[in-house]
Amino acid sequence: MRGLSLLLTLPDAHSAADNLRNTHSLRNAVVRLVSFLALIILLGALYALWIRPRQLHWGATPAEISRAMPADGIIPDPAFDATRAITIRARPAEIWPWLVQMGFGRAGFYGYDLIENPGNGAGIRSTREILPRFQHPRPGDPLPLSVAATLIYGPIEPNHYMVWLGSNHPPSGAFVWELVPIDANQTRLISRIRWNYLSTPAMFALGVFTEFADHVAVRAILRGVRDRAEGRPPQSLFAQGCEIAAWFLALLEFVVAGLWVFTWRNWKQAWLLAAGAGLLLQLLLYAGLPIWFGAPLPCLYFLLLARSRRQA
Repeated sequence: MRGLSLLLTLPDAHSAADNLRNTHSLRNAVVRLVSFLALIILLGALYALWIRPRQLHWGATPAEISRAMPADGIIPDPAFDATRAITIRARPAEIWPWLVQMGFGRAGFYGYDLIENPGNGAGIRSTREILPRFQHPRPGDPLPLSVAATLIYGPIEPNHYMVWLGSNHPPSGAFVWELVPIDANQTRLISRIRWNYLSTPAMFALGVFTEFADHVAVRAILRGVRDRAEGRPPQSLFAQGCEIAAWFLALLEFVVAGLWVFTWRNWKQAWLLAAGAGLLLQLLLYAGLPIWFGAPLPCLYFLLLARSRRQA
């Protein structure tokens, strides 16, 4: 009888052990998920509270941030409101031709040509020349922004300001470029961008992408206009490629380390590696590091990830 009783109780013991293991596995999975979500929140908070406010006003003075600019009233209460500026050693009339000819399939945007110009029919490089055929846009003319997006010209005052508007009605965004002379030989180029998120899923996703990419793109455009107006050589495609590759490698490292949080036994180490990759990506995108310093960093971090993987 005792043997029979023992046989009857063994399945219950096995069932209790299985339940305990399942509970432990579920708790472990939940802890990992919560930890990864906490990392996303921490990185998002760093962006929202420290990086974004500085990038929204890159290069601009308090007076430039607070001053009224053309088209401010078109988007009275924007979700995104950025004023940025750069000093150019040239007169407004010398800068204006470079500014007014910008556009996809036109002169380019003088920024990251490898991202902005493919498929434009005018070559991968933004022009280094004044193009007479693009010097006289009129309000209402279309302005191609990419293969998928088109703006229209708003108010234009030559040698003073130019406004780009969203093509929807009423426009959801306004992009202002204004030239303000400092003295006889120097000018401030001020960029102001004000827009709201749209409700359709595709346009909302585009707005989210623009939220993070705009800081990088506009900074490069301002420098590109400055370099051409001052006669400096633009950034080489090789340098652009190194910088862009560094961004994508850091992003890939963050994704891979994030997956390791859910698959490694030592998930805490994986969490730290993912945090480091996320911080590295933000550093490369927004800190404006010189290429010779910033581009090698993801390669060095890749070596750290590879070593950690071998030891895991």
